This record gives sequence, structure tokens and C-alpha cells, in this order.
Amino acid sequence: MPNIIYDATRVKVCQGFYDICEYAQLPLDWSDRLWADILSDAGVYGELVYYIEHHTFEDKIKVEGYGLSDLYVFQMDKYNLIREIGKNTVSCNKEKMVMRAFRTLIDMKRDPQEYLKRLREGRGEDRL
Repeated sequence: MPNIIYDATRVKVCQGFYDICEYAQLPLDWSDRLWADILSDAGVYGELVYYIEHHTFEDKIKVEGYGLSDLYVFQMDKYNLIREIGKNTVSCNKEKMVMRAFRTLIDMKRDPQEYLKRLREGRGEDRL
């Protein structure tokens, strides 16, 4: 019988991912779909590993010039607009914004034009 080499890295990444999702209070089915999509894209998986290890974005992947940092800021802007507060407060769940940025990156890779339109349209009536 050949030697079996077990690499627990993916198990640790999976646990880290689900820990973040639990902390962010994201629904399990939403988290499961995101995890499956992350596993299907080696680049996004690498970005997740980097995020879990460093708690910041590596920003290696760009779609039409936008990386995870840009998508995170976009998520924050949406949060602030919905809450009508103009800034992110302590109550803002930043890990939720991170996971939503990952979701947006994956979706944007599939349909960049739809997301470019969303990213480029104004966020409020005071923008010209």
C-alpha cells in the first residue's frame, strides 16, 4: 500500500472560512455556496488563504481593474447608504463585508459587465 500523505491545509482553510462566516452571522446555505465557488477558482482560493493568514487582502486578482479591496469598499458604501449613516460604525460587521466582497469578486468574474455597471453608478443623490 502506498504511503498516504494528508495535507490538512484545505481543512484548516475551510474551518477558518466557516469561522468567519459564523462570526459574520451569514446563513449556512449562503456560506456553503460561497465555499463551493471559492473551491472552484484557485485564484480566489489563494486570496482567501491570504486573508485568513494576514487579515488583509492580497489583491492579486483584478477584474476590469477591481480587486477585493475595491469590492470591500463598495460593500461598505452600500452598508452606509442603506443605514443612512454616512460612515461605518462599530456595529458594522466588517467580516460580513469581506465575505460579500469575495462573493462579488466571484460573481464579477462570471459577469463583469453587470458588476461594472453597479460599481460605476452613483451612490446617492449628492453625486454628479
